[in-house]
Amino acid sequence: MAVQLDPQLMEILACPSDDHAPLRAGTPADPDADVLTCTECGRGFPIVDGIPVLLLDEAIPPDPASAGG
Repeated sequence: MAVQLDPQLMEILACPSDDHAPLRAGTPADPDADVLTCTECGRGFPIVDGIPVLLLDEAIPPDPASAGG
């Protein structure tokens, strides 16, 4: 199922790491994944019950092949 968040919310959400880069829906390998992926560090942040979990401790480590955008 593809991420379905309000477009205005997506405009203001950012990675909680120090670079605060924008997030994109899905992953490079699966654009329909229920994850928001950082466009800079590549961490994935799961979406649970429609709510993004933007905690670094809960992040999915980046795929080395797709880190950095």
